[in-house]
Formats: sequence, structure tokens, C-alpha cells
Amino acid sequence: MDSYRQDGFAVLRDLLTPQEVSALRAETVALCRGDRGDVDGVTPADPAEPDDEVIRRYLCIHHPHKLSPVMAAMQQHAAVVDTLTTLIGPDVKAMQSMLFVKAEGRPGQAWHQDEFFIPTRDRSLTAVWVALDDATVDNGCLWVLPGSHRRGVIYPNREHDDPRWDCTAESYGFPHREQDAVPVEVPAGSAVVFNGYLLHRSLPNTGKRGFRRALVNHYMSATSPLPWGKAAAGTHFAEADYRDVVLVAGTDPYAYKGLADLSHPGVRPDREGGCDR
Repeated sequence: MDSYRQDGFAVLRDLLTPQEVSALRAETVALCRGDRGDVDGVTPADPAEPDDEVIRRYLCIHHPHKLSPVMAAMQQHAAVVDTLTTLIGPDVKAMQSMLFVKAEGRPGQAWHQDEFFIPTRDRSLTAVWVALDDATVDNGCLWVLPGSHRRGVIYPNREHDDPRWDCTAESYGFPHREQDAVPVEVPAGSAVVFNGYLLHRSLPNTGKRGFRRALVNHYMSATSPLPWGKAAAGTHFAEADYRDVVLVAGTDPYAYKGLADLSHPGVRPDREGGCDR
């Protein structure tokens, strides 16, 4: 994984079988139809409405692993865990999943760093972005700025009104040029693994018809507390530790704190429904 440490990302080719990809696509339909339970922002679909039209209504669903056993199992996929223990260490936990659909015409995300949103104390945040369709420049694949993670700097963020992007804030003021950006085109079933400090974005899906579906899971070292959200009253911030996590490898030294059910599956706001600002 020398290239990962140098560039901040790596590609796992053929991570999933065609059957595993099909199962995750079927779960996407089930979640968007409301068949797996309550997803904030999802309206149960009319049985007569075609599947493609149903999922086209949504850009991204957060925490699908809470309702889908298939997506929950994907968090602990053996090849993913093997990669994570090599990059992070023997003890690894997951704290988030995101299911992107991004049909034709839907926006991408501006330059950003995942550690801005999920601040680990030890810089161990790692994303595993699994392609459920061939991800291409036309349909809005990931773009990265190789090496932008190495300084370990969180760059400033600002709101924007650029129609190319969804509601995610935009990183700016970084010492990297647009012309250094690299598209990461991968076939369905492959995954992009990247560092939480890596600057990355995606462009809108400009294809004539079709989706750019992807399942993204975020992981970090289980030996580090996760100060995600506010510290509880009477608790020092150094002790803040988000406990809605899934241990995927090794041991959790904070297991004595127990686990908490803090997150609920929901649709991410996008420009069609208005940004939650």
C-alpha cells in the first residue's frame, strides 16, 4: 500500500462478485421503496412505479446499514477488513455508511475532506467507496488531488451556490491546482479506499440515462475515541466518544462504555429539496 500512503488513495479491483453487486442494487431499491423500514425523507412507493423511477428520486441515503442486513454485512467484508487492518491497525471500527444513487442530471459534491465532517483524534479516518455501477467521468466518478492528505491540514470550508454540487460545504484555500485533479474511474464491484484528509469531489452525472450508485463506509482506529458531535454535559471534550459504532476488527478498548443507537437512516438534503443550512 505504498501508493496509498503517497497518494492518499488506492483502488481495490474486483472486490465484489457480480452477484454481490446485484444484491446491493436490490437493497438500494428496497430502501428507496421503504421496504426495509422507516428512512427519513423516503415516501413508500406505489407498487406499480418502476424501480428505476423510485430510486431516481433520491441522491443519497445515510446509514443504510441500520436497516439493510446486506449493507451491514458489507461493512465487514473480509477483503475490506484485511485492507483496513493493513492501513489503520489491528483494531478497526465503522461509524457511518452512505448509499449514493446519483441518477442522470443529479449533482456531485464540491472539494472536501471527510475528516472535516468526522474528526478522528488520530487521523485514522478511512473511506471505502464501493462502486455499484461502472463509475466514469460522464456519470460522475470521484476526482482526487493526489497527495493532498500528506500535510494533515484541514482546510477552511464555505457554503456555496454552485448548481454542480449538492449541499456539502466546499473546501478552499488549499495549495493544490485544479489541473492536478485525477478522475478515479472504476468498474462496478471495485472500491476506492482513501484517507480522511484527501481532497476529493465528484461532478454531476451528465450521462443521458443511468445511475452512478455507490456504497460508502467510513472507518477509523478503534483505539481512538471519536469526538463526533458535542460532548455530553459534564464531560470533558477529550472524553467525548461517539458510540454508535460497529467493531469490524480486533478489540475495542472502550467497550466498557457500551454502544448507543444515535443515528437513523435518512435522505441527505440536496438542491431539489433545499439545503438544510
